[in-house]
Amino acid sequence: MVRSLVDLLSQHAAHHPDRTAYRYLVTGDCDGEIQEISYGRLAERSRAVAAWLQERGLAGSRAMLLYPPGPEFICGYLGCLAAGVVAVPGVPPQGRTQNHRALTRMKRLIADADAKVILGGREVITALSGLAEHLPELDGVTRVATEDIPDAAAASWREPDLDADSVAFLQYTSGSTSAPRGVMVTHQNLLDNERVITERMGHTPDVIAEYGHEMFVSWLPMYHDMGLIGPVLNTIHLGVTATLFSPLHFLQQPQRWLTAISRYRPHTSGAPNFAYELCLKHATPRLLDELDLSGWRVAFNGAEPVRAATLRRFTDTFAPAGFRREALYPCYGLAEATLMVTGSAVPAPPTLLAPPETGPHAGQSDAAAVSSGRPGPDVTVVIADPERREELPEGETGEIWVRGASVAKGYWRNALATRETFRATLTGHDGSFLRTGDLGFLRDGELFVTGRLKDLIVIDGRNHYPQDLELTAEMAHPALRPGCTAAFSVDGNDGGAGGEQTVLVAEIAPDAVSEAEKIIDVVRSGIGEAHGLSVRDVVLVRPGTIPKTSSGKIQRRASRAAYLDGTLAAVTAPTPS
Repeated sequence: MVRSLVDLLSQHAAHHPDRTAYRYLVTGDCDGEIQEISYGRLAERSRAVAAWLQERGLAGSRAMLLYPPGPEFICGYLGCLAAGVVAVPGVPPQGRTQNHRALTRMKRLIADADAKVILGGREVITALSGLAEHLPELDGVTRVATEDIPDAAAASWREPDLDADSVAFLQYTSGSTSAPRGVMVTHQNLLDNERVITERMGHTPDVIAEYGHEMFVSWLPMYHDMGLIGPVLNTIHLGVTATLFSPLHFLQQPQRWLTAISRYRPHTSGAPNFAYELCLKHATPRLLDELDLSGWRVAFNGAEPVRAATLRRFTDTFAPAGFRREALYPCYGLAEATLMVTGSAVPAPPTLLAPPETGPHAGQSDAAAVSSGRPGPDVTVVIADPERREELPEGETGEIWVRGASVAKGYWRNALATRETFRATLTGHDGSFLRTGDLGFLRDGELFVTGRLKDLIVIDGRNHYPQDLELTAEMAHPALRPGCTAAFSVDGNDGGAGGEQTVLVAEIAPDAVSEAEKIIDVVRSGIGEAHGLSVRDVVLVRPGTIPKTSSGKIQRRASRAAYLDGTLAAVTAPTPS
């Protein structure tokens, strides 16, 4: 009986020790330095890390993982699972601009998780040693560069005493509407969600054989649930091969992603919506001539709103390189459900729902609602009225509630939040549900996600979804960067008019700054016409300055705080109230 991914790794190492598990593009380029690790080697390194942890009596405690992108993170993560140690993936402090933010988050996670050991790469561990005197949180926390643990240590590894309910790792949420919380993901949660991903994405034995075990290409951060549970751990679950590279190398040259897909021809590769937009900006005729995307079967798109316009333009642009519309794969998930909840059908094109004829986007196909697909096997999704705790009929918008074996155990050391989020009850249904905090509706069994409950804007008794306002703004003028707009409300009393008022903050292309005032007028007019709203302020800001989570979600609350504090990187002063 398989109890954990550690058991599956042992099986793959025994049956296919020389098969490549991960191929890492060190420079992000297919013709640059490449590191490969086989299943046999991966099992050996994981057991060496596990034995080191076991010898120090750390089973059951928490280990902070602070690695740069690469195979060493995977060895450290699997080493924790193999030792019965609870892994806590984190972001290593690196670079001046990220240092303060990463340090702040690292200190918060170490304290909240009560981490007893930090596993990391040599450079990270050396850097932490230099910071120790300024970081009292590191007192009493053992630190080790796992590259320095000898292979010979693997011989003393002992199988951990695990059961289905044992916590495998803490996945700290990205915090789009609240402070990060540690989601307790059990070994059973992991196995079940890998089963859901496998079924929904069509990773059958026949498909694996057809693709010669080349199933994934990914640049997604490994410390985040989408990159970890998807490409990294589904690879272990299936015993296949994944090609990985750094998120930074993707951001520097987005075409590297498509080039790697063309070279290694994986079945599955994906990212949040913004990544597809970045690729569109770098789609030169020469690149299109060089690419072959005909083997790309699942181009998953999730973690932030999926735009119909992005799907259309990506298909139209890359069709000459063999990309097929049927490969587009919108999906929905969250850390509290381990990862995946719903996904499209393979190989059908995504379902689009035209805007209502009387709505703000009537007749605009690029404003269509995009389906996130159907629930995975043995996953229940209902739309609930969270106040009355009643299920809503099909087509009505309410809070998305989820039930199934992938739903996590709860929040680490937070009984109140666990009870509120993971123990919801619904009239007419047995058992408890996970309250996702997301809004959506069901149509013909497919889920359409409309926004976040806490982000909902209520003006004069009418509900407005910030995503709708943001889409209207982005469609009003091409200078606004897609997926880089935040709409929120502020108290209007300080400006002399009572009630809540709408504010919109948007990143603008650098070459359009001279037209800022005109763009503001166009956006104001567009929102006024489409939604009947008078906008208090439209603030245009420099590219890359809208607060986002590690998965690319807009942080509207952080944007609101920056607006109120006057700390937005505005390219023009806000219009006076």
